[in-house]
Amino acid sequence: MAIPAETFFLQPDNETTLQQQIQRLVVEAILSGRCLPGEKMPSTRKLADHLGVARITVTIAYTELVSNEYLVSKGRSGYFVAQTAPSRPKFDLPDQVADGQIDWARAIGQRFSQHVPLVRPSNWQDYKYPFIYGQSDPRLFDHHNWRNCALRAVGRKDFDILATDYYERDDPMLVEFILRQILPRRGITARPEEILITMGAQHALWITAQILLTQRRSAVIENPCFPGLRQILNQTRCNTVSVDVDAAGLPPENLPEDLDVVFTTPSHHCPSNATMPVSRRHRLLELAARKGFVIVEDDYEFEISFLKSPSPALKSLDPTGSVIYVGSFSKSLFPGLRLGYLVASEPFIREARALRSLVLRHPPGLIQRTAAYFLSLGHYDAQIARMGRIYRKRRSIMEECLSEHGLSQSGQFTFGGSSFWMKAPEGIDSSGLALNLRDDGVLIEPGRAFFANGQERPGYYRLAYSSIASVRIPEGISLIAKRVGEATR
Repeated sequence: MAIPAETFFLQPDNETTLQQQIQRLVVEAILSGRCLPGEKMPSTRKLADHLGVARITVTIAYTELVSNEYLVSKGRSGYFVAQTAPSRPKFDLPDQVADGQIDWARAIGQRFSQHVPLVRPSNWQDYKYPFIYGQSDPRLFDHHNWRNCALRAVGRKDFDILATDYYERDDPMLVEFILRQILPRRGITARPEEILITMGAQHALWITAQILLTQRRSAVIENPCFPGLRQILNQTRCNTVSVDVDAAGLPPENLPEDLDVVFTTPSHHCPSNATMPVSRRHRLLELAARKGFVIVEDDYEFEISFLKSPSPALKSLDPTGSVIYVGSFSKSLFPGLRLGYLVASEPFIREARALRSLVLRHPPGLIQRTAAYFLSLGHYDAQIARMGRIYRKRRSIMEECLSEHGLSQSGQFTFGGSSFWMKAPEGIDSSGLALNLRDDGVLIEPGRAFFANGQERPGYYRLAYSSIASVRIPEGISLIAKRVGEATR
């Protein structure tokens, strides 16, 4: 007797094909024990009629399940659950332990989960006007060529790259491209021994902080700054000093006398987008050489300089090797890639490589090789050019709309970037403004989380244009202006 077709149901899913959804239904039924070895599956016609799909769709799904040994085909008799189909292991589980046996608050200390998050809902894509920073617009990404590069990376020629444990090493093809194509654009020269691939810029910052900082050392960060960096430094228990930035970024003359590490974003200050002048960069390097502190340069968005060419990286001006450079592909490719890199003197990279090896060995070889192909075949440069054209248009529209509605910007915007740092009228808390705007389908990022504790400035907020279509910008800005106007009455 065949398993009834009515036991299978399709749930709405736009992320996978119908064939894949049907495969998943059958696999789950087999693994859960609802369909047992030897039982006959519903005919392709009956299951197709029940699910409201084409018969060929079910046939393709069944064929794939046969190749994966979940089903067997028996001539004209139909499809059956294979006797060798995988099944979930069964255990004799002990009685459930009563709640309260372990005081988890005492055991874990909650040192990592207590922080102020950015006000950004997980379903931000469902909002009509997402002025959200750091998220990619799928319409701008070259899906076709990325897929081709991924297929090439899993081919027989690159199987060793895909399957081998590199231990502490990185994909030489990716490292070579960074050396020859990426770093020269920032004026940086380096050797392979001076580069480490990381799981994004935040991972690079974590590695750097773990190596350089202890409870007895001091670090300077910009105020405001990337919230994730402040959380990383809190875990090192170092003495953290926040120095207010001005229209030209971090002022070297305001640095404290006693310090070990300075974290800075000279190309595009986070979040104000201020660019540090070359003269100030030289002054910062002179201080580092004289006082013996290390500079960590987070160059997170240099590719998105479409108004004019970016200034040379701080690392490129460094004659003493005191700068550790952090780069990332998250903004130029897509944030889910989680691929970045560190460039520093060989002794530091050697230590960083050893630390990375303790935690995750190395970033997945498949991701490294796919990215290497995407970069080396010219797709990366084409995407950067495409993003620059579209971002320029979006920025122009936003500037016009912000001016039209009298919304105030804060800071300078010389090179481009992908966001605006905004200042609300006196008396408006941007956190409350952000929550009210959600009712209008508008998402903005309150600025409170960017500032040091006790120095919050509630009127600031960030508007990004990386994830919102040009046609929606005017109405979105209009809704923001309306809410701001209501709050000032």
